[in-house]
Amino acid sequence: MTAAFETMQRESAISFPLFGDGSINPPAYIQVFGRNIYLYGMLVALGFILAIVICARIAPKFGISSDSFYDLAIWMIPLTILGARLYFVAFRWDYYGTHPTEILAIWEGGLAIYGGIIAGVLTCYVFCRIKKISFPAMLDVISFGLLIGQILGRWGNFFNREAFGAQTDIFCRMGLISPDGSTIYVHPTFLYESLWNLAGLIFLILFVRSGKRRYDGQCILIYFFWYGLGRAWIEGLRTDSLYISSTGIRVSQLLSIVIVLVSGALLLKNRNNHSLQAQEEKQDGKG
Repeated sequence: MTAAFETMQRESAISFPLFGDGSINPPAYIQVFGRNIYLYGMLVALGFILAIVICARIAPKFGISSDSFYDLAIWMIPLTILGARLYFVAFRWDYYGTHPTEILAIWEGGLAIYGGIIAGVLTCYVFCRIKKISFPAMLDVISFGLLIGQILGRWGNFFNREAFGAQTDIFCRMGLISPDGSTIYVHPTFLYESLWNLAGLIFLILFVRSGKRRYDGQCILIYFFWYGLGRAWIEGLRTDSLYISSTGIRVSQLLSIVIVLVSGALLLKNRNNHSLQAQEEKQDGKG
């Protein structure tokens, strides 16, 4: 993707033919005291805040105090952002190697979700070991926060005019109207992923409320399975994927498939184990 095309993207108006012939041209940033504050960063920050507040409130239901979750969040926020950025930079080192001053310019976009998840999980593991807290239970709490953050964060891609898919004539297509009046219609993949995560969040809430959660770690496995399934599909539609060198293999798509297979296998294994345990307890009760 050329620099000229990226500039054109940022200046494009946006339309959704499904909702009529009108268009909108939301700014990518607002100015505060002469400085550009990007809406992408604001939405990511809002996602973090909402995720932390909500996770802290539900943590006691998983046997974890709210204070313990807040303590974890102090470490997790900066390390998660750092992990997301370094993951993104690592797979675009051909550019950042020659533009090192832009490596930390996260306000302009360029955070990879999987990098943030990896950094967050590692931070959580170390924290739980030190504090002697159930690591799987903490991951269950965090699964809700991940979905909340991703639902909001993807709209940052909307304001940045990025993370969209290939050209299409699908009914829910998004139009990018360049300053010269020409329009290209693309898959609004940021919207697909935001809605997919919203569906996953609703499912997890109903799942826990119904009393079907059987063990610590079940919610995070469901999250990985659900998110990986959606991301594997959506990543195949995008035009800005990170690739493994020159292989043509999309990093996030490959990782998503692996995550779906592993989490799915663990969910099935644990389900069978718990079904067997329930049968044994039932037989013991009859005896």
